[in-house]
Amino acid sequence: MNYYNISLKGSPLEPFTYHFDTVLEIGVEVIVEVRGRSAQGVILSQTQQPSFKTNSIKELTAFRYSSKQMEMAKFIASYYICSLGDAFGLLTPFLTTSKYSHSHTEYGNEESTLRPTIQTQQESKIVLSDKQQEALTFLKQHTISLLFGDTGSGKTEIYMKYFEAMIAEGKRSIFLMPEISLTPQMSQRLEEHFGESVVMWHSKLTPKKRKEAMAKIYSGEAKIIAGPRSALFLPIDELGLIVVDEEHDDSYKSSSRPRYNARDIAIYMGKLYGVNVVLGSATPSLSSYVKFPHVRLKGGHFVAKKSFMYEKNVESLSPLIVQHLKETLEKKEQSIVFLPTRANFKYLICQDCGHTIKCAFCSVGMSVHQHSRALKCHYCNFTQAIPQVCPECHSSHLTSSRLGTAEAVQNIQELLPNAVVQQFDRDAITTANKLKKALKMFNNKESDILVGTQMLSKGHDYHGVTLAVVLGMDNMLNMSDYRAREKALSALIQVSGRSGRAKDAKVIVQTFNEEFFRTYINNYEEFLESEKLFRQELYPPYKKLCRILFSDKNGAKARDAMQEMQEKLAAFRDVEVVGAGKCAIERVANKYRFEILLRSDKSTSLIKAVHATKVTMAEVDMDPIEFA
Repeated sequence: MNYYNISLKGSPLEPFTYHFDTVLEIGVEVIVEVRGRSAQGVILSQTQQPSFKTNSIKELTAFRYSSKQMEMAKFIASYYICSLGDAFGLLTPFLTTSKYSHSHTEYGNEESTLRPTIQTQQESKIVLSDKQQEALTFLKQHTISLLFGDTGSGKTEIYMKYFEAMIAEGKRSIFLMPEISLTPQMSQRLEEHFGESVVMWHSKLTPKKRKEAMAKIYSGEAKIIAGPRSALFLPIDELGLIVVDEEHDDSYKSSSRPRYNARDIAIYMGKLYGVNVVLGSATPSLSSYVKFPHVRLKGGHFVAKKSFMYEKNVESLSPLIVQHLKETLEKKEQSIVFLPTRANFKYLICQDCGHTIKCAFCSVGMSVHQHSRALKCHYCNFTQAIPQVCPECHSSHLTSSRLGTAEAVQNIQELLPNAVVQQFDRDAITTANKLKKALKMFNNKESDILVGTQMLSKGHDYHGVTLAVVLGMDNMLNMSDYRAREKALSALIQVSGRSGRAKDAKVIVQTFNEEFFRTYINNYEEFLESEKLFRQELYPPYKKLCRILFSDKNGAKARDAMQEMQEKLAAFRDVEVVGAGKCAIERVANKYRFEILLRSDKSTSLIKAVHATKVTMAEVDMDPIEFA
């Protein structure tokens, strides 16, 4: 009899031991029984007969994990401090061509005859400018590099030319995009050029489409696999290149266990597989800008001019904005109206001077907690009473009101009854088909105004926008987040980049911080250089952060677990406990939540400390980006 340590896929449990009558290879996927139910498992290693009774492996599947996938799962489990089962739950295994694969012929095999759809480089329709060619040469010379290119500077053409080069070498490429919202227009461009060699992969695929996509991936027909972060974990051999477009985007970070960042995993994979990784953005994160060599592409192929207007006002559809929307409508031109994603908490803003009350210890905006009638810092938990007057100008006109997308759509329709107004956010755009339909309507000029959140800024190509209205910049700028300045400026640049592609355009920005935005709107590089000084000694990329969450229906239990771990952490001198206490949103899904925020010079110090002190209830978020 042979005995094996087996990790249960998607389970937080430690590996179990099972037996089987023949010798099995490491990495093979099996079906085992756990507490009377069948579960998928992965063979980690062969082991000695244990002292306790073991169950037999029920079934061998037609799938197995490669040695590199095994290594990757171990890295994810170690770095993001989760179980191996959680890590394997992310990865899709390879289809074996062994005796076990006869039942999986639905996926095809390597012998299938593939249609040669890809154009050769001689026939390529993509012609790069000298600057684009220089950028491509730079990217090929560096294992990890940043393509820092303005909106419309032709980043996509460079990626596509690089994909061509990979195909000519018999290699395959992964093309990551932040989320499904980017896929319709990008898939059209890729498929027009690369034909059947492209597979678009995302969560909204039907079971039939998913099966077809997997058949092309397993057979080798798919040369470019494009999609959001889950595309990174598909079984791709002969990998030659990973491109992470819009690398600054927060949707690369998973909000559930394991809380990985796909951009960082892509960089790790580049090293593991020995392939080049290209990070691309018009507004790169400070982290990527500091860590990796970059090539700068300025300007774009749009000849239209863009003028910026700044209005000192709290987030609202002011008479100035309504007038400009009306004028644009009368000219039979189109507008987009941007509102930031609604924050969990409102921030107290002075209507007269725009001042936001900040934490005395953290230089970040404090959140309004109406229930406890207090302002609270979500970093160190410093709390103070809600003031009656502005500490800056002593005005009593303090407000914490916010405007939502649905409300904005309703208001615009009432004010401009002839306008066709579309809501463009996650509440309204719930499927890929709804997204395609909305974009098609707008580009066919069947709708006049798009009102939306971050989804508006996600690389969509709006042909006829001559007015962009950007609301809520001060709310973004004053979030209790060390990246608030970066996120606010990035959002403004990304949204304004959607206008003025065919005709001259206006961008109206509602803010009391005109000087900040005016200084950096056309010089993001200068902003990154100034941001370096703000972050040093305190925040990433110069420091490493780790957030530990505790939640339970019994609030006292969650608090006790937090305090137990906090006491143990005190022994680690190279790890600083920045704050510990109730989460900003104290109760979610009927569970009370507590947190600890840790800071250190090295991630290895954090990992060591957390591994040594972790209690059962603790959920670990390495490199957190969410603090509310």
